[in-house]
Parts: sequence; structure tokens; C-alpha cells
Amino acid sequence: MSERGPEVPGMAMAVAQKFSHLLSSLWHVGQKPLQAEPVFTVDRAEVPRLFWKPYIYAGYRPLHQNWCFYFRTLFQQHNEAVNVWTHLLAALALLLRLIVLAGSVDFWEDPHALPLFIIVLASFTYLSFSALAHLLQAKSEFWHYSFFFLDYVGVAVYQFGSALAHFYYAIEPSWHDKVQAIFLPTAAFLAWLSCAGSCYNKYSQKPGLLGRSFQEVPSALAYALDISPVVHRIIVSPLPAEEDPALLYHKCQVVFFLLAAAFFSTVMPESWFPGSCHIFGQGHQVFHVFLVLCTLAQLEAVTLDYQARGAIYKPLHARWPHNFFGLFLLTVGSSILTALLLSQLVRRKLHQKTK
Repeated sequence: MSERGPEVPGMAMAVAQKFSHLLSSLWHVGQKPLQAEPVFTVDRAEVPRLFWKPYIYAGYRPLHQNWCFYFRTLFQQHNEAVNVWTHLLAALALLLRLIVLAGSVDFWEDPHALPLFIIVLASFTYLSFSALAHLLQAKSEFWHYSFFFLDYVGVAVYQFGSALAHFYYAIEPSWHDKVQAIFLPTAAFLAWLSCAGSCYNKYSQKPGLLGRSFQEVPSALAYALDISPVVHRIIVSPLPAEEDPALLYHKCQVVFFLLAAAFFSTVMPESWFPGSCHIFGQGHQVFHVFLVLCTLAQLEAVTLDYQARGAIYKPLHARWPHNFFGLFLLTVGSSILTALLLSQLVRRKLHQKTK
């Protein structure tokens, strides 16, 4: 006891000193101002003109924040939030649809199921690429261009996937005989041309009809070819609607696509209510909704065709003039290379701009 007694006052003193230091630290922390909450949106005047939307004056996100900031805006209100969520939720719905399909379709063993898998994959690709583009494009001018180039790659992949599914499952033998030699190669070329035209239009920033023609003309040509088996079948199908339920979904996808195209090609309804559609009510948002409905109706139609029209499409595709999977990979690869090339041109243009 006598040997340890002198240590007690020393230990008490050390504890008292540490406690005093802790109180001092807490006092200094209390004197510091609270960190300001991050500013998630700014007015149009605070971002470059490249990011401006017609008749939308607020709800823009500031540039040059870290990547976590833009991912956090997934749960914030800004003028791209609805565009993100419409396609993100649809992409998640497609994953669930694929899981359900995998329970009844043997994608590995049935060679006639591969086009069905490709159209589901292509649909998920364009939806997820679009959601990423609208979520992350505000990072900088370079990333604005690059993410929308990625968006156009997804659109090209979806265009070829749609052409393949319609050609494989929905086509009537009479139309197949006329177009089988050129349909898929032409669809692959037009899908790439649509991607290239959209990327160039974004890169060049040409105003008016001339600039938009680079994007809209190839896309219109691609759609006219891709949907032709469906339109031909609607016109000549000998079966009543109750015996061919897929026809109703095919008709719906055509109507939904035309409505989507109308909202994509015009600036409405925000032009009717300038300054009132910063978060909701933009024409591009309506375009997204109709495009999602088009995709869902299309997938339902080709799934029903896969299940019910085997006696028609299996003999038609017993011998292939073209490797459709190779054309699919060619479309993907050429579109990605085009997007990468335009991204490098953008980098060079922005570098020259800062000199």
C-alpha cells in the first residue's frame, strides 16, 4: 500500500489534464460555424449556355463538384430528376421482367430465344445509359458531351435490338421474302448512322432544322425500317384480334412511339408555360414516359410472338443469310468507337477554347 500511494495523485492529475483538454477542444468546436448545406441547384445564369434548356430558368446543378455530389442529386429536386427516374425505374422493371422470363424461357438452349434476350438487353442498355446521362452530365462540359454520346450508343443498340426482334418474331412470310437479304445489315447501318448523327449534332451544336436533321433523319429512317414488319403484319394479318393478342401490343407500341416522337421534336408544354416547368412538366419528360410505355408494350408483344408464332418463325430462320449476333456486336462496337472519337474531338475543342 505504501509503495502505490504516491502514484494516485499523479494519475488523478493526468486524468484531470486530459479532461480539461477535452473540454477545451469541445469549446473550440462549438465556436466554429456550422458547415453550410451543399447547394444542389442554381439558376440558368450560373451554368454555361450548353446546359440551358428552352424555357427552363432554374433547377440546374452547379458544375465541377465531386462525383458523389451528382449521385446524391438522385434524391434531390432538379430539372433532370424526372428524366433520371423515369428511365431508372423502367430499367429496374426490365430486370424483374427478365427474371420472370428466365423462369419460362431457356435462353441458353433454345437458339430461337436469343433475339428475345437481345431485345431485353438492348432495352435495359438504353434505359440505364439514359438515366446515367441525365444524372451525371452536369459534372462539366466534357462530361455533358460524353454522357450524352453514351446515351446515343444505347439508342443505337436498342434500335438494332428492335429491328432484330421484329424481323425474327413479328414478320409475316410474305414480307420476309422481300427484305430478308437486306433487312438486318441495313438496320445495323442505320442504327450506327443514327448514333453518329446524334453525336455529331451534339458536338457541332448547330441551331435550327439543319442541326436537328443530323439526328432526326437517320433515326426516322431506322424506325421506318425497324417497324416495317409490324406495320405490314397489322395490315395483312388474317387472324382476328382475339386470336392474336400480340397485335394489340404492337399497335400500342406504334402509338406510344409516335407520341414520344412528337414530344421529342417539339418544345411543349414548357413553351406554353415559360418558367413554370423547372421540375415537372417538361416535354422531354413526357417523351421519356411514352418511350417507356412503347418499350414495355413492344417487349410484351415480342414475348407473345415468341411463345405463339414458333410454327411461323422457325422455318423462316432455319437458314440465315446473315449472322445476326455478329451484326449486333458490330452495331455496339461501331457505335462505341464513334462516341469515343467524338469525345476526343470535344476534348480538343474545349482545350482550344481555354487557351
